[in-house]
Amino acid sequence: MRDDIAQRQAKAMVAAGLDAMISCSPENFAYVTGFVVPSQPLIRHRHAMAIVQASGAVALFGVDMESSTIARNAPGVPTTIWAEFSDDAMLVLAAQLAELGLARGRIGIELDYLPAGDFMRLQAALPGVSFSACEGILARLRQLKTPDEQALLRRLSRIADQAITDAIGAVKAGDTEMDIAAHLTRNVYELGAEHFKLMIVATGERSQLPNVGPTARRLVRGDVCRVEIFAVIGGYQAGVCRTAVVQEAPEMAEEIWAHLVACKYQILEMVKPGASCRAIYDAFIAKLEEMKLPPISFVGHGIGLHLHEDPYLGVTPILGKPGSDAVLEAGMVLGFEPLCYRTGYGYGMQNKDMLLVTENGAELISDYANTDKLLVIR
Repeated sequence: MRDDIAQRQAKAMVAAGLDAMISCSPENFAYVTGFVVPSQPLIRHRHAMAIVQASGAVALFGVDMESSTIARNAPGVPTTIWAEFSDDAMLVLAAQLAELGLARGRIGIELDYLPAGDFMRLQAALPGVSFSACEGILARLRQLKTPDEQALLRRLSRIADQAITDAIGAVKAGDTEMDIAAHLTRNVYELGAEHFKLMIVATGERSQLPNVGPTARRLVRGDVCRVEIFAVIGGYQAGVCRTAVVQEAPEMAEEIWAHLVACKYQILEMVKPGASCRAIYDAFIAKLEEMKLPPISFVGHGIGLHLHEDPYLGVTPILGKPGSDAVLEAGMVLGFEPLCYRTGYGYGMQNKDMLLVTENGAELISDYANTDKLLVIR
């Protein structure tokens, strides 16, 4: 159990006038506990929840199928287990909340995750409770990573970066995208990840497609290859993307890549506590326009328990507020990706990295590969 996170939530509850917060989503359950209940992300009705009270006390709620996993990962934590095929989970949860003295409390709950029908039954079972949405509070807390979270994201960044770099180094012209994927997935596990998300292998003309998996397409001389993966441990993930060419760079590839590298260093220079996310994005777009490359809606975002978290370096609304800006703070971890899917030359290029906002600026934490020059597949 992550006591520092529970205490951080308790402090936020006091400020918001709440007696408890219930984390319903796999991401926010993991935020409190440090682990994901394996089948919860796959089967939505298999509710697993973490109940944090304003005192900092934590209680858990989970399905019988996963009771042994919960007990193993959270020994000694008060836990209520509901039976998947005979209980109404919301009635069991209501009884647990009553036992915790919350039958007339003010409770924050993730209304953007809990199904509406379940929430209606929970409300009916606890008419004395004042429920309110707490996902915004949790999202704000998660923006600022603890030292342990920073260390984990640093490790994950290294895993993803090395796994891609070594996979690119293991293939040659004539091999397939599936060959890259085989090396990549093996590398991710051998380097210590529990699993991975969103593996992208896009070569040749397919490098223009944003989010595609590997195919039987063979690598040919002059191909551009975009390879991305998110390594995962304990629900946390770090995403890295690398671009390589097969044997030789096609027309304008080296010039475009040099421009994207310049964008990378410009962003690293601008990222610091107090910096405007929108100003960083606007500077990036202006840099793209120097080569008449098409704009994208963002160039970076928070990352941790979700692939994309606030804040965004871009035009994307922050916490649902259209046109809003955000200010960077020390302790934020960002994925940032100078990219151009449509270069105009039949290929796309992307250089996705991970950075930590420090007290004095930015630290690149995906630093295994040297991306100042295009990687080359021989």
